[in-house]
Amino acid sequence: MSKLLEGKTAVIAGVANKWSLAFAIAESFAREGARIVLTYLNEKQRETVESITAGIPIARMLPCDVTKDDDLDALTASLRESGEPVDALVHSLAFANRADLEGLFLDTGRDGFLLAQNVSAYSLVALSRAVAPLMTNGGSIMTLTYIGSTRAMPSYNVMGVAKASLEASMRYLARDLGPQKIRVNAISAGAVKTASARAVKDLSVMLEATKERSPLRHTTEPGEVGDAAVFLASDLSRGVTGNILFVDSGMQLL
Repeated sequence: MSKLLEGKTAVIAGVANKWSLAFAIAESFAREGARIVLTYLNEKQRETVESITAGIPIARMLPCDVTKDDDLDALTASLRESGEPVDALVHSLAFANRADLEGLFLDTGRDGFLLAQNVSAYSLVALSRAVAPLMTNGGSIMTLTYIGSTRAMPSYNVMGVAKASLEASMRYLARDLGPQKIRVNAISAGAVKTASARAVKDLSVMLEATKERSPLRHTTEPGEVGDAAVFLASDLSRGVTGNILFVDSGMQLL
């Protein structure tokens, strides 16, 4: 490609390990010349992220627990200190109790429901509010979703409901931030064998079904998601906002 993100600063939240989609996005962004800022949850995660991103030029690493307002305020202050505008924000965060991904959705407890909503959906709103003031030249905000937001997928349960909330939040943010020339979109990735996806009981069945039934007859590769994120972060997507870009080998058609 041709350095589509050269001169742009991108904040990526959600790199947890080398299998995470956020890591694949960081790799694609680095290839295209972006200045990359990563957030991490705690010191233990920082060590992990530093080790797996050793081959990627990372400009800064900043702590941020998206469930803590003080951390979000500190993130804004730290980004402002650099004096550089932010051009892209990648939100790749999701969490639910493993027990709430098993059995019946009907049995989801209040605390588990609110936890999934807080980390997986509201965090997009919170991060956008923290970073948007630094997007002085306009920019692109994107999040990661899954088709379980609109279809009742086996063993996805409370996370599917959280993803539905995430997608609705994306659309409302697109409306709010459009006047500032900030685009907000989502990538709906197909089933990928990430560390977090392994919590989904029938993941192997989903992967096999994608190989057999999807129009492209192959499972989603992390690099495909990374390259789609490059498009959304680049000026090529300057007229695109409030949309969901499916990167799932066509499974959304079935």
